[in-house]
Amino acid sequence: MNKLKTLSLALALAGAALPLHAADMSKVVRTAFEAPETGFDPAKVSDTYSSAINENIFDPLITYDYNARPPKLIPNTIVAMPAVSADGKVYTFKIKPGIFFADDPAFKGKKRELTAEDYAYSLKRFADPKVNSPTGYLISSKLAGLEALAKAASKSGKLDYSADVPGIKVLDKYTLQLTLSDTNFNLAYVLAMPHFGAVAREVIEANASNTAAHPVGTGPYRLKEWKPGNKIVLEANPNYRKVVVNGKTVPLAGRVEVSIIEEDQPRWLSFSNKQLDVLDVTPVPQTALPDFLNIDPKNPTKVSMKPAFAKTGIKLERQRELEVTYAYFNMEDPVVGGYGKDKIALRRAIAMAFPRNETIANIRRGQAVPVNYLIPAGVAGHNANFKGAPDYNPAAANALLDKFGYKIGADGYRTLPDGKPLAIEKATSPSAINKQWDEYYQKAFDSLKIRFKLKTAKWNELNKASHEGKLQMWSLAWSADFPDGENFMQLLYGPNSGDGNAARFKNAEFDRLYAAALKLPHGAERNKLYDQMNKVAAAYQPWMYLDTRIRNYVAQPYVGNFKKHPVMTTTWRYLDLKK
Repeated sequence: MNKLKTLSLALALAGAALPLHAADMSKVVRTAFEAPETGFDPAKVSDTYSSAINENIFDPLITYDYNARPPKLIPNTIVAMPAVSADGKVYTFKIKPGIFFADDPAFKGKKRELTAEDYAYSLKRFADPKVNSPTGYLISSKLAGLEALAKAASKSGKLDYSADVPGIKVLDKYTLQLTLSDTNFNLAYVLAMPHFGAVAREVIEANASNTAAHPVGTGPYRLKEWKPGNKIVLEANPNYRKVVVNGKTVPLAGRVEVSIIEEDQPRWLSFSNKQLDVLDVTPVPQTALPDFLNIDPKNPTKVSMKPAFAKTGIKLERQRELEVTYAYFNMEDPVVGGYGKDKIALRRAIAMAFPRNETIANIRRGQAVPVNYLIPAGVAGHNANFKGAPDYNPAAANALLDKFGYKIGADGYRTLPDGKPLAIEKATSPSAINKQWDEYYQKAFDSLKIRFKLKTAKWNELNKASHEGKLQMWSLAWSADFPDGENFMQLLYGPNSGDGNAARFKNAEFDRLYAAALKLPHGAERNKLYDQMNKVAAAYQPWMYLDTRIRNYVAQPYVGNFKKHPVMTTTWRYLDLKK
């Protein structure tokens, strides 16, 4: 070897030991969540707040172009978008060489490169009964042989990660091939979700007792500090590869500090006092509204910052969310569940008695629009002409209950048709805004002469109870994991019961239509199936439709590159602070 080559090798080795694209550690992005996280194992969590952190620690194969509107998928850890067979069943991915996990004791002092095997292992974890993934339904029924692997593990008590799975093949160190049980043109969207970021088997096994507290990935940040329900601190991953967006290497900020501030007013005050750099302020606290925004009384969705506030340089971005909010009825509950006409009448009467136009005006401050279709506007498959929600009509709701035998007793409250007492319990959280919602629910049930009580607990506790089927009613929001109707229609698909399908709704006709729609690309033929599915949902009323929010995102004047993405939960890696 000549001296020139020896010197080049020495320099290369020296460079490999140092962070080549280090973020500026003096720049700290400070923000807040409105509810606590549950943990950071991507296969074990489903809530928005935990997923927001995982989005920055773990790398899925595919991601979104930060700048593209409408949202556009681009390669993340792969050299190009996957090769897809003509029948939409076989996807082949080529992993980029030279991507490394953040350092961890499990790697015993060695740099650990990302390979196709890591994705294969990560995908198999969704079939592991010990993982008990709340999002496994997104992939388990799609990949050939994965459900069979899960069934075998349930019998033996242990998943065999070395077992052959026809749908997950590692062709070589950097080539992963996924084969589906049936045609599906949305797999790329699914695999772009934070749940499907790669984990390292050594780390998972070394921290088997608490994988949610020890996340190690190949993403732009790593977990530096975690005080559950209080504070989360991320710091730039020095092993992160060079990624350039808008001419700048990301991440730009060396740290991200996330505070958990559950009340709207304290969050707003923290931002106003420059203790936070970026914030979602929906709804705007009532006390802040007069100073902050001009709202057109004829069109409340038309909003602008007031001149005095605009002079401060605060940046405002408004976005109609790709979401639906709803209150679900547990269809397995003996009181509000069931498929008989009397049970449907009870659920419909409750929906008819709920004054959602008032909640939009008074709680949302007019910053929302009513939901009438399972798929929101802006997502492929939405039908703006469909009206799935019954009209607000308490008188007709009472007449409906009378008709189906829910009689008013001597105490002034209705009974079940069999004469037994009727009482309904709804889950709620102890925040000021939830107390406002609770008052409207109380008003609705009072108008129906139905006993009503609240089950109050922290959001993450209720989320766990919901997955276990222990809640009778609860209100949720579902934001698009990807901008296609499948992501919303699966919320009432029977096999997803207890996971995405929080209502545990099971209907053979809905499931048949859903399975047929999966085989079709976006278009008129698939949309007809979606309309039929919405008719089924409207007929059985497993949900009470609420609204789609128009969110206000604000940033301090010194925050550069501020732009909210329609699908990505966070954009922290792209933000630049110029104080």
